[in-house]
Amino acid sequence: MIHKILIANRGEIAVRIIRACRDLHIKNVAIFTEPDRECLHVKIADEAYRIGTDAIRGYLDGKRIVEIAKACGADAIHPGYGFLSENYEFAKECEDAGIIFIGPKSDIIRKMGNKNIARYLMSKNGIPVVPGTEKLNNNTLEEIKNYAERIGYPVILKASGGGGGRGIRVVYKEEELENAFESCKREALSFFNDDEVFMEKYIENPRHIEFQILGDNYGNIIHLCERDCSIQRRHQKVIEIAPCPSISESLRKTIGVTAVAAAKAVGYTNAGTIEFLLDDYNRFYFMEMNTRIQVEHPITEEVTGIDLVVRQIRIASGAILDLQQSDIHPRGYAIEVRITAENVWKDFVPNPGKISEYFPALGPGVRVDSHIYKGYNVPPFYDSLLAKLIVKATSYDQVVNKLERALKEFIINDVRTTIPFLIAITKIKEFRRGYFDTSFIETHMQELLEKTEDHHQENKEEVIAAIAAALKKIRESR
Repeated sequence: MIHKILIANRGEIAVRIIRACRDLHIKNVAIFTEPDRECLHVKIADEAYRIGTDAIRGYLDGKRIVEIAKACGADAIHPGYGFLSENYEFAKECEDAGIIFIGPKSDIIRKMGNKNIARYLMSKNGIPVVPGTEKLNNNTLEEIKNYAERIGYPVILKASGGGGGRGIRVVYKEEELENAFESCKREALSFFNDDEVFMEKYIENPRHIEFQILGDNYGNIIHLCERDCSIQRRHQKVIEIAPCPSISESLRKTIGVTAVAAAKAVGYTNAGTIEFLLDDYNRFYFMEMNTRIQVEHPITEEVTGIDLVVRQIRIASGAILDLQQSDIHPRGYAIEVRITAENVWKDFVPNPGKISEYFPALGPGVRVDSHIYKGYNVPPFYDSLLAKLIVKATSYDQVVNKLERALKEFIINDVRTTIPFLIAITKIKEFRRGYFDTSFIETHMQELLEKTEDHHQENKEEVIAAIAAALKKIRESR
């Protein structure tokens, strides 16, 4: 049994894990850097320890985190998402120190964290992958051009150790290739300390479908159905839906079986996600595996009734997965929107500041996962996520109506947020019908901005014209 968990994270996900610990009567420990001293996860934890003055560095100091866990008597560490959650070296440090890492084994994280290795393993085990290459760093520019010619433009360059929309460049013609390759390498080195890059065929305007996986330490693996993550901006997810409103039951079963086979191919344990791209002909391709809990996990919890964080902790404790695939029957639909501190009218630039009023939406079928409160000072150092609004209803049409209602009730003052932009999305007919792909926001950007209410009275017409011109330039460059 696990008796005390140190949470190697901050903000919303740290609060979520603390609540799961309390549900299981497990002691919890928070860590924080100085700018996070007033964050909610620090205030509500059983214990909290400062890990430095630098905003980011402390959350990335695996050795120090393990030292704190040992000193305070924590027998497990939950990494949440981001930071060290998919760092196999950190997982190995926990294992070597005799501390339970709440996630898969370090070797699995190592294999699946490198997109190029993951592609090879999936292809070897019969999982469909997008046509592509191995790493290109040792190839000449001429060889890279030849690969792109064989694969066929457009192609996409990806950082092997990437994630979160970073280390990605789409190339539509040969003359763009050299600059894109060098730029991709630089960003990969900056964000992931690894400049390894590979190439894939770019599937234009696919649907992004991911399957939630649970596996215990005894070979039992199931999926908890899918989430549609196609509503994205610059490869960053904005809205997620469970289940996908636009695929058939037979396709759902086919991809689900494939997702479980992918997890079994690497002996996966704990919670994870298998991500696929789905084209216009319903052909699907493995994209990547996330070896951690996902930001969007609440919508799966809402439609299945299964607490994924509690399950993570139980599996890490050695419990047998007491669920079979036949037990999983999602009911209704759930949608999650990410409310961020960003200025929509200035190209979504982060907008930190002090929150003067905070009234989250309430009512039947409404859930809010957040770490903010009235008087909280949103720091400029972290991801701009303020809250996740999750709504549930019996039909897709009803859940979209509920989302619109809840967003209109949600109040965060004196910090600009994306709430008005999200309300505008609920008014677009393709979204209301459930038929959209990853190009949705780019395609509808001008219409979305026209529907977005600007409570700060900026010159909206000038901004719309500027963005329309930028979109026209993008289209012409293709």
